[in-house]
Amino acid sequence: MFSMCKQTHPATSVEFAISCRFFNNLEENLVVAGANMLKVYRISPNVEAGQRQKLNPNEMRIAPKMRLECLATYFLYGNVMSLQCVSLAGAMQDALLVSFKDAKLSVLQHDPDTYALKTLSLHYFEEEDIRGGWTGRYFVPVVRVDPDARCAVMLVYGKRLVVLPFRKDNSLDEIELTDVKPFKKAPTAMVSRTPIMASYLITLKELDEKIDNVLDIQFLHGYYEPTLLILYEPVRTCPGRIKVRSDTCVLVAISLNIQQRVHPIIWTVNSLPFDCFQVYPIQKPIGGCLVMTVNAVIYLNQSVPPYGVSLNSSADNSTSFPLKPQDGVRISLDCANFAFIDVDKLVISLRTGELYVLTLCVDSMRTVRNFHFHKAAASVLTSCICVCHSEYIFLGSRLGNSLLLHFTEEDQSTVITLDVDAEQQAEQQQQKQQRVQEDQDIEEVYDVDQIELAPPQAKSRRIEDEELEVYGSGAKASVLQLRKFIFEVCDSLINVAPINYMCAGERVEFEEDGTTLRPHAENLHDLKIELVAATGHSKNGALSVFVNCINPQIITSFELDGCLDVWTVFDDATKKTSRHDQHDFMLLSQSNSTLVLQTGQEINEIENTGFTVNQATIFVGNLGQQRFIVQVTTRHVRLLQGTRLIQNVPIDVGSPVVQVAIADPYVCLRMLNGQVITLALRETRGSPRLAINKHTITSSPAVVAIAAYKDLSGLFTVKSDDVLNLTGGSGSGFGHSFGGYMKAEPNMKVEDEEDLLYGDAGNAFKINSMAVLAQQSKQKNSDWWRRLLVQAKPSYWLVVSRKSGTLEIYSMPDMKLVYHINDVGNGAMVLSDALEFVSLSSSTQENSKVGIVQSCMPQHANSPLPLELSLVGLGLNGERPVLMVRTRVELLIYQVFRYPKGNLKIRFRKLEQLNLLDQQPSHIELEENDEEEELESYNMQPKYVQKLRPFSNVGGLAGIMVCGVNPCFVFLTARGELRIHRLQGNGDVRSFAAFNNVNIPNGFLYFDTTFELKISVLPSYLSYDSVWPVRKVPLRCTPRQLVYHRENRVYCLITQTEEPMTKYYRFNGEDKELSEESRGERFIYPNGSQFEMVLISPETWEIVPDASIRFEPWEHVTAFKIVKLSYEGTRSGLKEYLCIGTNFNYSEDITSRGNIHIYDIIEVVPEPGKPMTKFKLKEVFKKEQKGPVSAISDVLGFLVTGLGQKIYIWQLRDGDLIGVAFIDTNIYVHQIITVKSLIFIADVYKSISLLRFQEEHRTLSLASRDFNPLEVYGIEFMVDNSNLGFLVTDAERNLIVYMYQPEARESLGGQKLIRKADYHLGQVVNTMFRVQCHQRGVHQRQPFLYENKHFVVYGTLDGGLGYCLPLPEKVYRRFLMLQNVLLSYQDHLCGLNPKEFRTLKSFKKQGLNPSRCIIDGDLIWSYRLLPNSDRNEVAKKIGTRTEEILSDLLEIERLSGVF
Repeated sequence: MFSMCKQTHPATSVEFAISCRFFNNLEENLVVAGANMLKVYRISPNVEAGQRQKLNPNEMRIAPKMRLECLATYFLYGNVMSLQCVSLAGAMQDALLVSFKDAKLSVLQHDPDTYALKTLSLHYFEEEDIRGGWTGRYFVPVVRVDPDARCAVMLVYGKRLVVLPFRKDNSLDEIELTDVKPFKKAPTAMVSRTPIMASYLITLKELDEKIDNVLDIQFLHGYYEPTLLILYEPVRTCPGRIKVRSDTCVLVAISLNIQQRVHPIIWTVNSLPFDCFQVYPIQKPIGGCLVMTVNAVIYLNQSVPPYGVSLNSSADNSTSFPLKPQDGVRISLDCANFAFIDVDKLVISLRTGELYVLTLCVDSMRTVRNFHFHKAAASVLTSCICVCHSEYIFLGSRLGNSLLLHFTEEDQSTVITLDVDAEQQAEQQQQKQQRVQEDQDIEEVYDVDQIELAPPQAKSRRIEDEELEVYGSGAKASVLQLRKFIFEVCDSLINVAPINYMCAGERVEFEEDGTTLRPHAENLHDLKIELVAATGHSKNGALSVFVNCINPQIITSFELDGCLDVWTVFDDATKKTSRHDQHDFMLLSQSNSTLVLQTGQEINEIENTGFTVNQATIFVGNLGQQRFIVQVTTRHVRLLQGTRLIQNVPIDVGSPVVQVAIADPYVCLRMLNGQVITLALRETRGSPRLAINKHTITSSPAVVAIAAYKDLSGLFTVKSDDVLNLTGGSGSGFGHSFGGYMKAEPNMKVEDEEDLLYGDAGNAFKINSMAVLAQQSKQKNSDWWRRLLVQAKPSYWLVVSRKSGTLEIYSMPDMKLVYHINDVGNGAMVLSDALEFVSLSSSTQENSKVGIVQSCMPQHANSPLPLELSLVGLGLNGERPVLMVRTRVELLIYQVFRYPKGNLKIRFRKLEQLNLLDQQPSHIELEENDEEEELESYNMQPKYVQKLRPFSNVGGLAGIMVCGVNPCFVFLTARGELRIHRLQGNGDVRSFAAFNNVNIPNGFLYFDTTFELKISVLPSYLSYDSVWPVRKVPLRCTPRQLVYHRENRVYCLITQTEEPMTKYYRFNGEDKELSEESRGERFIYPNGSQFEMVLISPETWEIVPDASIRFEPWEHVTAFKIVKLSYEGTRSGLKEYLCIGTNFNYSEDITSRGNIHIYDIIEVVPEPGKPMTKFKLKEVFKKEQKGPVSAISDVLGFLVTGLGQKIYIWQLRDGDLIGVAFIDTNIYVHQIITVKSLIFIADVYKSISLLRFQEEHRTLSLASRDFNPLEVYGIEFMVDNSNLGFLVTDAERNLIVYMYQPEARESLGGQKLIRKADYHLGQVVNTMFRVQCHQRGVHQRQPFLYENKHFVVYGTLDGGLGYCLPLPEKVYRRFLMLQNVLLSYQDHLCGLNPKEFRTLKSFKKQGLNPSRCIIDGDLIWSYRLLPNSDRNEVAKKIGTRTEEILSDLLEIERLSGVF
């Protein structure tokens, strides 16, 4: 069975986040990684253009609200296991260190020339002798970097350390510019000057033979040589063995002497609690480290006695390490994440989502004497925390949306002086500050600092008993300043992970009179399905509804024969009293006339206006801040104010106008013969008129497309001082760069340096003096956002492409050539200026200069010609210019990036490439005879209609509509990521215009193939700023299984909520009894689960009231399906029932038993005013079984249940289940799916089996099974015409396809299922479903190629979605050859080989070769992004044509775009 696997929705979960200077030394970025995605964000001010003009950045005291803007996204062939950054000597920006399984390390850096990620060095440690016999992949390669950037270490296989030394430039004064880029030199010189020196290995057993089971490694601050802390557990224990063996952890510090490669142990701490899991180094001036255990926090420092506190009462029993109970705190640090926000403060995010601020209270001797916990907020469940710009904190999450928070200290800090009336003060403060504010993502609790005050008689024992005994009661002098923090949400990144369960349901259609559900679709053509997934966990749980194609909500449509194009414009803005942003006129162009409509409450045709109606219109648009309208026909340019004609400019150059581009106040016209004329709006003495620009550009070679652009981003500039000095000036906040390159150590304040040089300068660091310092550094650090608020002056540019295939940029109004790109239709990854080294001021003739450049640049043969251009400022306030080039076959989309060399300081980087191939080959236009065309050319023709239509507001979003055969919306919002959403259906869109009206707010109009003008809006409930349009319905509890009941059109969902419980069942000899525990107020009780089944209506996505089932306490739902069982009495029909299998989880002493519940959904008359209450649940059957009900299905009208390892077949008769047959299987069956009389079961450890039920004999027998052990997660059928395959996903993130082939010799006569294909996905799949392939569209190359094939859609725990599709053999062979060529043809990002990544991974060495046979869809799709010349070369190598491959890809895209 030949198939292909492709991920269509990338992983959205976040597992790592670091803050580093990724692009240059001036700006701090946030680098985020999750699964195999790496993204770089910038924190930008979220200020609209209107507000921005009023603000003066230098006068603002506090920063505006911020947002995360994505600047770069990278897709890797490997899952990121660890992420760190380092500032290498002499580098212009930080390098990233990324590690991958099992032991690979890549050092990467941003390349400013191509805006790509370049690999600096690769380190690979997977040889057999380093592995030491380990075959498992249990060990995570952890990377840590020395704070002074002297070296990095990576822990591999838990047994060895890889040390990666970095070169330090000591001669700061003598840095030459040539050293900055060592790779430009000769190879011999290169080896000696690279910033990364040769790596070497340390075996941990050689340092100390006890080192094993390493829990964490960290570098300490402030040591002369890099000093590494290793936290390990030499002999393991577990919570059940605490009485025999506790306190097993050890901490050692190793000094790394890199030159001599000697590593003495300089400090050891023994018998730490057994549940230590992390260690955190503390910066100077405090020093030392914090060891985090599940129930305690311990501060350790060399030559200082340890100080530890217990956070709950479990710590008192589990360790004999001296701990002091922390007052007023009852938390557990299990799964918590930590980040330092100051030298002495760190934020802790607990596994429940609460945020605490932990302050280390330091005395004058700089030793930690106390901890203070302050509960600041409750937020998302985090997987990582990162602090950026010293006042923003990023909470990355796998289970909910990742958040960016801004934290501020409250003004009045609580000063505790230990007076007699301290208690009264504290009480008053407590009343003052109990304010609670709710936010959508975060519940803020402003809590007074809970300081437990002792009773009066114990006053003298308060600070530190010994000190007071020695010095008497000096309580007045001791002042502690404890600040409270306020956290507020700035931005959130949408995340749909983990996808616990998903199903397909029918899409609700919105008709003109509100919501109506269509009748059931009879055939697949009409079926519109959407993908609904149960995502998230606990309070981040939600229902996510995914749509792959946008289905616009059509408000109304009317037929207009012969209309070719449509525009909407505004009336004079100064005259309008209200509704400035609503369109007033709509113009429709026919081949030789024009319709003018007025659009108010109604749409009416108006006559006798200044618009010309007896000629075809080429373009209509607004000028002069929307006060004027310009109408362009093939012969005239008309300027109007409202409907009054002001000026008519005849254009008589012997050739008709065929294209117009506007950049207010300029109007640019392109003639059929290749000339370009520009006009500008002038307002002299109150009479506005259009003046023709006397500067022109040459018309040979003929111009074939133009675009005008008004730049607001400040990127388009010819002055070099506008481009940031990328080496970093002295104003770069924290690290003012020494000598231009070396960054100072962050958090190193001036006093500390003097202190290090001359000893203590008499400035004893009290907490309050540190606060003053922090205050000063805060003000210095606010330059970064002021710089981002500076407004750029608008500039005007004209972009033209010529018949020779070149693209040129001219500055307006002086029409100087500033940029020249050769062969733009080839679609290179980076477009650069061919005139980069030709100075513009030289007085040579324009034409000859271009001629010289063209003759010396190589041109690729047969690159497609650029037919249409568009340069649009997208993003917030047009800060992200995007260049689009349309050729005959595709649309190239480029982003603009800064580049300091050349005349215009930019380059272009390709973001995406859209396939615009038409399935019908009839559209290839031959060269027409010019004579007959002469008269015809003055009429409007379909080929002149512009396909790229920018819009500024459709549904609140700005972007570009791509009309034509594969119509789609292209968005790039303030979030900064390019989103491309196809339009549902497969008709062409002829033309498009945005339309904002009283009745149609922010809608649009378009013509499809039928000459019907459709007035529509985007459905408002979807969020379009994500890879697929998605709607998240928050549930605030964990969603479990989900099914769609098609008969009643309702989703049935199992939810799970957790609350602490104090009771449990214990076994007392013959039966169980409920007993209650009371363990004191510092004990953390376990959570008990409560399950419930609810119905959710897809019309409103609300829970149907009074139609839910609450299960008993302790009863867990393990299986849930809709089963088709035979009717009572009649064997003719099947009826759908909801069947739920449960298990009572009491304790390990009590035998597991479960229930089978069978329900029927019945429709009733809804209550008045509550249309939702039309469903009720009727119980058909409920009975306890002899074991846990672990899986459910149906076969031939009988019910199949798995009870652990037994499988039963039941018949429903007279409200009771009667047993029919049973069979014993392996260990524990957790999934059953059926087709006809075959039953396919998944075992949790022993792979899969195929059973057969024979109804006439009432026997259930084993047909075939897989002999090798496998931890199966999900199963589904692969249907390829008459072949049936079995698709399995396993615990090691593989997809495997099995087949039943009794003729094959190795199947032992059919006893054994044969493994036909396997593929490593890299993400865990728990849920899949099948969809039948249906070839939509009228014209197909090979109409029956995908007939009767089903593709399987999967969802992963990292939030990815994809499909597995059986391929026809011909396509498979073509793709296989293409895949093999692409493996060696493309650069491998991070040095990762796609073939190695996609090979089956397995813990145990099995005597099996990987079968492969599944095409890597992600790799094949990367073929589209290659330049045209490379694509032709690759296609030639495998003996096919580029068009063949591209149309295969397009066909598969259309098949899979059914949602």
